[in-house]
Amino acid sequence: MTRERSALVLAGLLAVAGAVHLVRPQVFDDIVPESLPGPSRAWNYGAGVAELAVAATIANPRTRRLGGGLAAVLFVAVFPGNLKMAWDWRDRPMPEQLAAYARLPLQVPLIIWAWRIRRRS
Repeated sequence: MTRERSALVLAGLLAVAGAVHLVRPQVFDDIVPESLPGPSRAWNYGAGVAELAVAATIANPRTRRLGGGLAAVLFVAVFPGNLKMAWDWRDRPMPEQLAAYARLPLQVPLIIWAWRIRRRS
């Protein structure tokens, strides 16, 4: 995959995730850690806006380096929510548990992908 295409694919992934956070925030409300102040819905809207903003910075070649770094930080920042989801879903049916557990190691390649985009821009 070319550098340009790689960046645009990551931007698209973030844009879709951001849109889902804004259109269907209730899907994510339960995975917001209770230790965060304020309502989980506000955090989900904030995450959606952040994902859309980071997607835009990656999509634009002039801001791509910044966007790659921001994406890496964003992927690290959402990891506690993924941990909470894995813990909370430990008693759910196996397919749901596997989906929750799969999110944990998936963060590593996402962080690497974002950092590579930063480094190569």
